[in-house]
Amino acid sequence: MSETTTLNTESVLLANDGNFEEIAFDVFRHQYEHNKIYRAYCDALKTDVRTVIQLTDIPFLPISFFKTHEVITSNTGKKHELIFESSKTTGDTASRHQITDASVYERSLLSGFEQFYGRPEDYVILALLPSYLERQNASLVYMAKTLMEKGGHAESGFYINEWEQLRSALVKAEQKNKKVLLLGVTFALLDFAEAYPMPLRNTILMETGGMKGRKEEMTRTAVHEILKTQWQLDAIHSEYGMTELLSQGYARTDGIFSTTHTMRVFVRDINDPLSVSTSGTGALNIIDLANVHSCSFIATEDIGNIAPDDTFEVLGRLDHSALRGCSLMAV
Repeated sequence: MSETTTLNTESVLLANDGNFEEIAFDVFRHQYEHNKIYRAYCDALKTDVRTVIQLTDIPFLPISFFKTHEVITSNTGKKHELIFESSKTTGDTASRHQITDASVYERSLLSGFEQFYGRPEDYVILALLPSYLERQNASLVYMAKTLMEKGGHAESGFYINEWEQLRSALVKAEQKNKKVLLLGVTFALLDFAEAYPMPLRNTILMETGGMKGRKEEMTRTAVHEILKTQWQLDAIHSEYGMTELLSQGYARTDGIFSTTHTMRVFVRDINDPLSVSTSGTGALNIIDLANVHSCSFIATEDIGNIAPDDTFEVLGRLDHSALRGCSLMAV
């Protein structure tokens, strides 16, 4: 693709193992041309686009740029359709992700969900998301809302602290042998599990991380053991996502994540951020092709380990990083 050719968004959404690299290089060249913030960053690193021949050669934009700049790739002048905004601690600045085409996010989300779990129509979706529902523009709320609307079940819904109603919804769905996806922020799931232990036979429990300073930080293993015991579950699922990304990672057991077709994860050396590898332990870099209209190459502030089979674990956050709603438990 030449630098002046318009990128085909449809091809981005059809990424797979066979064409991911080709599409990623097309997106890189497109964003270098049409994203002034990303181009300035690449130029500051003296990046020669012609020498970028491996995915690990592509510059990854520090995620903090979403706090200080409008990170938009566009040659159309189209304004954003919605904004995802992170939580923030006192004195901190929220990240803002301007979404110029909401359909790209929705299609990527639904395709990725179906890749791991099948059709949303097969699930009653219950979302326990205090702190997220209490603020505007949370990407996790939009994610759950999109899945609920696609699923089309009247029983689906959001909960903040209506634990008795949530318990009732779970019990009714279990009695009718309906499949349930209970999506929740970690501190709320722990509180709810302590108050309402019960056997859940047809429910997938998916935690999204985040203690929000409401409880003593715990390892993911400890959290999962509590939830499994209280609800008699064999496994706890996890979702990996954030304000600045439009693709997700999913773990169906033990916090071992796999990525959707539009996402790939790398590690960078903490002491040499331009040294990027496909496996090992370090800070996580992510290629998210669904970010075609913002920036697809993000250097996160999460620390993780990538196995040779491309699965990954999230081990914590860099010491200087602010605590955020999508932070995962310390190890």
